[in-house]
Amino acid sequence: MHDPVLPHHPKGSEGAPLLDLLARAGQRLRGPADRHPWLLDAAVVAVSSLALCVPDLVHDGDGEGPRGHRLAFTHLPLPAVLAFQAALLLPLLWRRRRPGTAFAAVTAVFLLQWSLGAALRADAALLLALYALALHGRLRDLARALGVTALGIGLVAARLSSAVPVWDVLFFLTAAVTAAVALGIAVRVRRAQLAGLRERAARLELERDQRSRLAAATERTRVAREMHDIIGHNLSVIITLADGGAYAARSSPERGREALTLIGDAGRQALGELRRMLGVLREHGDGPALAPQPGIADLADLCGRIRAAGPEVVHRTEGALETLDRGVQLMVYRIVQEALTNTLKHAGASARARVSVALSGTRLRVRVDDGGPPRGVPAPAAAPGTPTGAAPGEGQGLTGMRERAALYGGTVTAGPAPGGGWSVVADLDVTPAADPETALPVPPSPSLLDPAGGPV
Repeated sequence: MHDPVLPHHPKGSEGAPLLDLLARAGQRLRGPADRHPWLLDAAVVAVSSLALCVPDLVHDGDGEGPRGHRLAFTHLPLPAVLAFQAALLLPLLWRRRRPGTAFAAVTAVFLLQWSLGAALRADAALLLALYALALHGRLRDLARALGVTALGIGLVAARLSSAVPVWDVLFFLTAAVTAAVALGIAVRVRRAQLAGLRERAARLELERDQRSRLAAATERTRVAREMHDIIGHNLSVIITLADGGAYAARSSPERGREALTLIGDAGRQALGELRRMLGVLREHGDGPALAPQPGIADLADLCGRIRAAGPEVVHRTEGALETLDRGVQLMVYRIVQEALTNTLKHAGASARARVSVALSGTRLRVRVDDGGPPRGVPAPAAAPGTPTGAAPGEGQGLTGMRERAALYGGTVTAGPAPGGGWSVVADLDVTPAADPETALPVPPSPSLLDPAGGPV
């Protein structure tokens, strides 16, 4: 954070060059003074000594010789004047670190000096000490200091009453003390405001950085989830088709060519979805219309692609699913896609799976069950890097399903089914979309479909 600077004045404004010069000079001095506070304190004492002490050292020549000299206005010997001046000004070196102690020392010397009937221009050090106490000290110490200062003002007025009217002395000294205290408090309040602004700016910057990091992490998670769903599903289908096609080609080249065609379709499907997702990520303004994300209406095509890879899949929908929000429909599609992909990977191409999507009021349930690999058929080998004994659905896939459901306040449970196989159940409390334009059309398909597309 940079210190505030004075506003720039137009060249034609009166006094602008002087104000700009003073502002730049103050900023140049501020840095060294903050790094080396002793330098500023010593400079204050030095300037005060030149301005206040030299006039007191002018003597009137009434005496003879150095010891006979009496100083004008003070009527004190030179050694006494020097001692009082040093005692009044040197405590100002601690005006910032120990403002209360510095004020007490200056006040004690001030009262002693005036009790002797002497006056020094260096008495202005009391105003500097009072200003420092108002700026750097505790407010309760300032209240006590004002009481002591009032005592000193009374003493000065009494000593000068024979030469100057008492009310004039009281008015002048009270005004000087008030100005010193008011200036100290004003600077204190201003610095507190600037410190508060700096702290607030730093906090806002920290919060902005945290929000940026959180948004970046959320976006990375979303992209990773989409990449996993798109690429993982289609690669699983492609791998299964390739393995089945290689086996079938030995006895039926036609089956092998059919498998290659399906592999090409799955690859193009993955490439299209990947391009669509990258287009969304890169788009920053108005651009060409993008194809809609898949929804519940696309579950039939999804089940068909899985059937083409070997597993037998039946699919059923219940309720007014067309009223669901697009985001909810995409979430349902991805959960079913991931569950069927896991069936394909872990139960094999000979497995049977059942998909059910039911909406009752605001309760939505998505259920995908598979019976596991048929008896006598070994489960597919685990992919490289898969932990031994890992259950189907563990890892990125199940995490992604749970994250998607959590976005809509839902839950996903996955585990072994009582009769064997694996079961994935997602329960959500959803509200149908109020705007029909935000809903995706869902063809009425309440009946179960067999692999051939007819009723079971």
